[in-house]
Amino acid sequence: MATIDRQATTMALAHALSAAERGLAVIPLSRTKLPALRSPHRDDPDPTAPACHGECGRFGHGVYDASTDPRRIRALFAAAPWASGYGIACGLHPHHLIGIDLDTKSGTDSSAALRELALRHLFTIPDTVVVLTPSGGRHLWLSGPPDAAVPNSASRLAPGIDIRGAGGYLVGPGSRTEHGVYGTAPGTAHLAPAPCPPALLRLLTPPPRTHQPTPRETGQHGQGLVQFVLTAHEGQRNTRLFWAACRAYENGIGPDLTEALVEAALHTGLTDREARSTIASAARMSHRP
Repeated sequence: MATIDRQATTMALAHALSAAERGLAVIPLSRTKLPALRSPHRDDPDPTAPACHGECGRFGHGVYDASTDPRRIRALFAAAPWASGYGIACGLHPHHLIGIDLDTKSGTDSSAALRELALRHLFTIPDTVVVLTPSGGRHLWLSGPPDAAVPNSASRLAPGIDIRGAGGYLVGPGSRTEHGVYGTAPGTAHLAPAPCPPALLRLLTPPPRTHQPTPRETGQHGQGLVQFVLTAHEGQRNTRLFWAACRAYENGIGPDLTEALVEAALHTGLTDREARSTIASAARMSHRP
């Protein structure tokens, strides 16, 4: 059972309510930075059933629980008295938040990589909210246009630069985690998320696909495999993804289903690199004689 630090929970709730007043939809987080409320469907007997995004009326759907309504936020934290932080959902009205996560744990200089990208593609990062992480990293908050869905990614833009977009969330300032407290950089707390430079937005938005597999091509079996991955909870994510990818390749729909499986895996919390590595392993396994 999770240890309850009521002072940390009280502070997290206060910060979350303050963020909501700025139009930022929030959810409670545990000290591991994961959503504090587990999925109410984790023990559902049918893993291929359509994914629920909160239609059932219960809590525990990750970013789909996110809200700016103070009453709902208080109810979410009341249901998770062990929460010590809060997450801010990206991609939602009115800010359509995009998070640029400059990581330091990979041993790369992500700040230098971002400066190099800016010089190469002729854009400047505007003055905006900057959140300092306990590990020495930084989160830059940018605002995107409502008609551009920026996907989540890990080190796709450059080594050490992760992107939090639609379906993702950022750890909010004031959150307490296992490694320390998140806080805003001096002089940035009062700022609103600045508009994402168009040149950077083009780098973050994937080009349109020349071919999008249809449900008829992948079949109901393919859609069921995607749902099977979507309903995974912590401890099952890689296993379910590997199993689903193996079945997809065995049925000849692996290549067509890869992007849908990656997207589903990102929703469960895996990184883009982890998801693609798992699917590649399944492809190799399925092609063995």
